[in-house]
Amino acid sequence: MLLFDKIIIMKSIEVIKAEYITDYKIHLWFNNNVDKIVDLYSSLKGVVFEPLKNVEKFKKFKIKYNTIEWDNGADFAPEYLYGLE
Repeated sequence: MLLFDKIIIMKSIEVIKAEYITDYKIHLWFNNNVDKIVDLYSSLKGVVFEPLKNVEKFKKFKIKYNTIEWDNGADFAPEYLYGLE
């Protein structure tokens, strides 16, 4: 975050690296030097996320457009992932 004469410019959050851990947990690295492990099981709601309840399909994500995405087009905003505890 930079401060110029009372104007705050926020750097956008981006996922730069992601590794599958176990179950529905993924280790994420962000462009602001923060990394965390998130459990996405409770976030898999709705039609697009239903297939990802199969762990074998869940494991097969990639980084695309600065976040994680699965083959069926499901993804999460990087800001959402960053905010998970």
